[in-house]
Amino acid sequence: MSTQIIITLPDEIYQRAERFARLANRDIASILVDTIQLSIPPVSGDITNLQPVSILSDEQVLMLTELQMESAQDAQLSELLVGVARRRHRQQSGTLTECDRTELQTLMQVYQEGLLRKATALSEAVKRGLIEPLN
Repeated sequence: MSTQIIITLPDEIYQRAERFARLANRDIASILVDTIQLSIPPVSGDITNLQPVSILSDEQVLMLTELQMESAQDAQLSELLVGVARRRHRQQSGTLTECDRTELQTLMQVYQEGLLRKATALSEAVKRGLIEPLN
């Protein structure tokens, strides 16, 4: 299933997409769909149930600015990443088992979603004057 939308692109972006589409012998719409698909990471269903940071109380926003991954998840993510780095350093093939790869993808998604939520909270806290902007 597909949803049709209408967007307004800056002329420069449209021209870049048009030139790339011509070079790739494809239509602009397929180029834009592929670009969007590759640029927006998947988001878990749990995150869509969260309230927007902009409507949270000052206290809730400040709590989110301190958001960190659960220590067990953080340790497991670190362990998996160290294992990948060691294998690459030794130039071993088969860097991860399928189970490890799935776990790594899941933990990376948790990490990225948390980081995005924290960054949004930091931006909101600065907007509200709750914290000073970083220089």
